[in-house]
Amino acid sequence: MRGFTIAALAATAIGSGAALADDHEVKIGVLLGFTGPIESLTPAMAAGAEMAMKEVTDSAMLLGGKALVPVRADSTCVDSAAASAAAERLVTAEGVAAIMGADCSGVTTAVLQNVAVPNGIVMISPSATSPALSAIEDGGLFFRTAPSDARQGAIAAEILREKGVEEIALTYTNNDYGKGLAEAIAQNFEALGGTVTINTPHEDGKADYSAEVGSLAAAGGDVLVVAGYLDQGGRGIVQGAIDTGAFDVFYLPDGMVGDSLPAAIGSALDGSYGAAPGSTGENATTFEGLAVSAGFEAGPYAGESYDAAALIALAMQKAGSTKASDFAAAVLDVANAPGEPIGPGELKRALEIIGAGGEVDYQGATNVELIGPGESAGSYRQIEIRDGAIATVGYR
Repeated sequence: MRGFTIAALAATAIGSGAALADDHEVKIGVLLGFTGPIESLTPAMAAGAEMAMKEVTDSAMLLGGKALVPVRADSTCVDSAAASAAAERLVTAEGVAAIMGADCSGVTTAVLQNVAVPNGIVMISPSATSPALSAIEDGGLFFRTAPSDARQGAIAAEILREKGVEEIALTYTNNDYGKGLAEAIAQNFEALGGTVTINTPHEDGKADYSAEVGSLAAAGGDVLVVAGYLDQGGRGIVQGAIDTGAFDVFYLPDGMVGDSLPAAIGSALDGSYGAAPGSTGENATTFEGLAVSAGFEAGPYAGESYDAAALIALAMQKAGSTKASDFAAAVLDVANAPGEPIGPGELKRALEIIGAGGEVDYQGATNVELIGPGESAGSYRQIEIRDGAIATVGYR
């Protein structure tokens, strides 16, 4: 399978010498934070998207046998200028027909406004969750296979109150993702009768979070909610709180859910809990098996990445075109009923049905259902940290 390692990042050729795809190839950008605060999550996300593209290519059923060629580029997750420049190279130097990505909400917003909309490029993000993206002016070009943080905030509040938590201290990474998620958690928690003792931002990339931890400790609370990133400031806040004894139980939203966090913190994280987008059932199990066969583990947002790439291909087949102006409107058609249900590993069958003039209801790895402006209704995997590892305890 193409480029499952960071070395394959082979991202984007810079300069006018880069060749555009030939008539047989359709290039798809894979724009993710291969460096930055979620870099431990992105290899599996890229692998998921590229597995779908390989499946489509191997089927020889896309528009008379066209091959999907993934082209990786680094969004950094947090640097909007760098992400926009990377996306611009994907479009102008590589000639991609669509972008699977970006990942984090701030860079996704920047790429959409600065590159995708001006150039008429479809973007399907597997993990940008800011509620602000629901109302953004996108010209019908933007979709996401992850649910909005408006829903995540409600889920977090429900879990916390069900566990008897009366007061929370809340800190968030100081960007679009963190602000939107923190607001959603605070509003929902207070609506359920809870108290937020402090709601304060933190910056990523600092070596010392003692000042931030001091403020959180002074405010107090039964649980510290850390709406940050597991490979950056969020981890620093958790480690600092544990080291000082300020808090010993943490609520972990999606940006904090990944194996690298308990591996870094150790057993002191046991007893903490949280939630991240995730699905259960036959489709999720099938995808996990496909991922293992392909040589990677289906971590957070890997299934959403597979689904994003699959929707791009199926929409192209539906429209009979690789031009965004033709296939953008077909994304919702292939994602929702009516039609033949399509799970992971069934992209060849989906392409055959569409090619014969039939309808498909793509459900994919995450039970896709796109609502409203083209975002996932979504389900969440509830987790706890036990014996230094993430354990799934339910779905919502």
